[in-house]
Amino acid sequence: MTKTLNPTVEQELSMDRAASKPAARDVDEPNEAQASAAALLDLTPQQAGTQTLLRGLAILEAAAGGARDLRSIGAALGTTRSTTHRLVSSLVQARYLRQVGGGYLLGPKLIELGTIALEQMPLTAVARPHLEVLAEHTHDTIHLGVRDGDDVLYIDKIPGTRGLEMRSRVGHRMPLASTGIGKAMMLDLPPQTWSKLLEASHRVLAKVSFKPDHQPDIDTFVQRMTRYAQGGFTFDLEENEASIRCVAAPVRDASGAIVAALSVASTIPYMPPERMEELIPVVQREARAISQELGWRVPQPATRRIKR
Repeated sequence: MTKTLNPTVEQELSMDRAASKPAARDVDEPNEAQASAAALLDLTPQQAGTQTLLRGLAILEAAAGGARDLRSIGAALGTTRSTTHRLVSSLVQARYLRQVGGGYLLGPKLIELGTIALEQMPLTAVARPHLEVLAEHTHDTIHLGVRDGDDVLYIDKIPGTRGLEMRSRVGHRMPLASTGIGKAMMLDLPPQTWSKLLEASHRVLAKVSFKPDHQPDIDTFVQRMTRYAQGGFTFDLEENEASIRCVAAPVRDASGAIVAALSVASTIPYMPPERMEELIPVVQREARAISQELGWRVPQPATRRIKR
């Protein structure tokens, strides 16, 4: 017999349609990575050796954000053309950047370091077999993510086999409160923090060119999160990417703290409300298995001592 949730997914979606939507993005506003590049320089004391290091890091941030030539890189950093050229040339020589057709892209050294960083994170190695089980069982896209401030950072992904492609990728960040995988890492937080993270999510999504189909208001969001926290799962109901839904569950470490989350995601035709409900125990099973390998143990009910 199919489990019935109250309110149902259809009711949640209908509530979204009445919710207000954030304002459109100013087209001249710098993107997230370029803003991060500027922040590296603005927020840190500009001392001699430190300044050069920070400028080098800011160049990498700017290149990751789409700056391709010396002019755009210099504009992101606020440096002269000669200084920009000197720094960029050093990064090319060290293979952190590569020159392609008169422009610059991130270099192979970063790929090497990124691969090593992932290998040094035990979570990815522990979780991978369980992600593969989910992928084989569902044929949908599988994600593994960790919290990074107000964002979820994707650290592993297995694309689905249905011929669909999502904009998520390893190393990509999205607001916690707009994604199922992010909300799964919020389950232990108090309602006041849920509200603050939702507001942060709305601010970020107001600046992007795409517009998610469903962004709940605070009251609706807190109501959903309360139910999710009670059930140990979360949904993404097209709150982050149009037509994309997902089912997620938290991963805990030996202390019981939520350290990551995993999700199964697909488009609306493959994620009707009934299937989302059926996937809850499937996703939770693999999340629990990963948690147990990280040292977490299922809480045992308190035993009542009988007086003699």
